[in-house]
This record gives sequence, C-alpha cells and structure tokens, in this order.
Amino acid sequence: MRRSGRPRGATASSRIYAELRAELVSLARRPGETISENQIALDYGVSRTPVREAILKLADEGLVEIFPQSGIFVSRIPMAALPEAIIIRKALEETTTRMAAERATASQLLALHAILERQREAADARDREAFHQADEAFHAGIADVAGYPGIWTLILQVKVHVDRYRRLTLPQVGRMTEVIAEHEPILAAIEAHDPDRARLAMASHLERLLDDISAIQTINPEFFRPS
Repeated sequence: MRRSGRPRGATASSRIYAELRAELVSLARRPGETISENQIALDYGVSRTPVREAILKLADEGLVEIFPQSGIFVSRIPMAALPEAIIIRKALEETTTRMAAERATASQLLALHAILERQREAADARDREAFHQADEAFHAGIADVAGYPGIWTLILQVKVHVDRYRRLTLPQVGRMTEVIAEHEPILAAIEAHDPDRARLAMASHLERLLDDISAIQTINPEFFRPS
C-alpha cells in the first residue's frame, strides 16, 4: 500500500527507518521475510537512497540482514542475545521501581492506575497491540515517577529483540491476564511506598521473560536463530 505524503531527504530516511523498525519489532514483518528496497521506495515515493540509509541503520541494530548476492531479510530473533538483554533490563527496572516507590505522588499513582486499567481493557478486548502499548507506558511511567525517564530510553535500546520475543508470548492463553496480575503487586508496592517490595515484584515480573524463552522457541522455532 502506498504511503501518504512524500517524505524528503533526511526526513524520508528517518521516517522510513522509524516505520520499518516498528513493523519489525511488532513482527508485522516476520523473521525470515524478504525486504525489497525497490518496493519500499515505491511505497514512499522516494529514491532508493533514503531507503538504503534506513536499511543500513536497521542492520546495525540486528533487525535485518543484508546478503549482497541474495537480498535483504528480516533477521531471526537471536537466542543468545535474549538472556543478557533481559538481565540488563531487570537490573535497571529494579532500580527505577525502588525509586518510584520512594517518590510517587498521588497524581502519579493515579496515572499508573489509569495505565493499568487501559491494559485490562485491552486484555478484555483481546487487543494485543493496545495491550503492548499500555505495557510499555506502565514501565515508562515508573521510570518517570522515579525521576529518571532517560533510563527507560536506554532500556528501549537494549530490549529491541526482547520486544520481538515478547510479542510471541502474548498470544499464549492467559498470558495477558498473567501480566496484569504481575503488574498489580508492583503498583501496590509503589503505592504503599515500600521500595523493597516494589523492587522484588518487578524482579519477579521480568524473570518470567527468562523462564519462558525455551517454551516460546519451541512453539515458534522458525522465528529464532539458535545460539
């Protein structure tokens, strides 16, 4: 489908990069799928130059693989990278959650409750995309409450392949309900201004990602690159 508008120059490259990245992380473009520079250029109404710039940036992130004699392909999720990324994320979010419990104001707590309610509504509607967006907002909101939103920006860079993997967990029966059940004690501990309990609740929540890697790979082996 042709995109609306005709982006120019550096703006074109940035827009194409951002939109392709969102498609790759959300698995709208599936691992192993081919990517046509010519088709993307046609869709956006641009030359191949900004498309190539965007593709090279995505390759640097490990989201696409370029084979000069074969083409461009959506990369498979690297199994070896997942545990380390999850451990880094866990360490950072334990810190932000502990600090949020120390600093949360009444209005900030209301905002977190509203996000969690949006997540419940998305789960009831079986809207996985809305659920994921609310999930991201919940974790980003905790970093905001902690006073260090830049930590969440860093986490976003670290967890790109984890996000792809997480998209595969959401279709599992009951998983969205389980995520909400894991978020509730985190928020309760923040609201109680109990830093240790909040940190432990977040640690338990994120450890689940480590526990599920093998099972999700077994269900979707074609999406993963073995260690």
